[in-house]
Amino acid sequence: MGAGRVVVITGGSSGIGRATALACARRGDRLVLAARSLDSLRSAEQECLAAGAQTLVLTTDVADQAAVDALLAAAVARFGRVDAVVHSVTVVAYGRFEDVPAAAFDRVIASTLTGAANVARSALRVFRQQGGGKLVLVGSLLGKIVTPYMSSYVTAKWAVQGLARTLQVEARSTPGIDISLVSPGSVDTPVYRQAASYSGRDGRPPPPVDPPEKVARAVLRCLDRPRRDLSVGLANPFAVLGFRTLPALFDLLVTPLMNLGGLVRSRTGRHDGNVFEPQPAGDKIHGGWRRRGRRRGNVGAGGHHDPG
Repeated sequence: MGAGRVVVITGGSSGIGRATALACARRGDRLVLAARSLDSLRSAEQECLAAGAQTLVLTTDVADQAAVDALLAAAVARFGRVDAVVHSVTVVAYGRFEDVPAAAFDRVIASTLTGAANVARSALRVFRQQGGGKLVLVGSLLGKIVTPYMSSYVTAKWAVQGLARTLQVEARSTPGIDISLVSPGSVDTPVYRQAASYSGRDGRPPPPVDPPEKVARAVLRCLDRPRRDLSVGLANPFAVLGFRTLPALFDLLVTPLMNLGGLVRSRTGRHDGNVFEPQPAGDKIHGGWRRRGRRRGNVGAGGHHDPG
């Protein structure tokens, strides 16, 4: 599938989703961008229009199946078909499992896991009707290993990986439909600054930190040549190897390493971040972690990818 595709991108207002939208726009793709904040979508749309793309934006909460169905229907109504769907939505809540409110835990699961299932369900229905299409789910290194203080995110991303692998097996009986999983490690997006925190410390991406454009290039590779699971991050294979082959050592080291590299040093109060409501002021492609190295945490506000 070359340039000129019709590509639906959920989480297209920020981070990896927005970087992917801009990369697709530069290739001449027609874009349908979805997220919870219309203001953020309009900002992303202007970047894509400047790159020469035709666009449609629609506010969508991916946790709502009816809203996702409406998104895909609007894409078909506008452009006549949907060649590819890229799902890059999540929110994050930091804190020990028992300290994270049940409502926040459930909302992270709804946005990250249920959202992925809703998008896949709608996309596959359209793909079957038109005889093919490509679905790319943005997973995470934390769908393969675990870390403390991120229980809802880790749980959801492990499940997203299971969903992707199941869909890949089932797609063997539906020629023309391809499912890819992209699994990034730490990425320089605003998601950490927008995350909820119930631990007294905000999150940060542990090094090494990749730019979102690197993940966007991986997504485009999957659109051109589907992959079962494309890892993005030099440290990812080593982390997975340690988790699987030396679990006792991994468990011993992961908490101090998380305290050192995955949480900011300054203390903050408890806050909900963008878990329940979007924070459009923070939606952009980069989070600034690579530019200035170790930075202080956010000022009151997420997921590893793009808030929806």
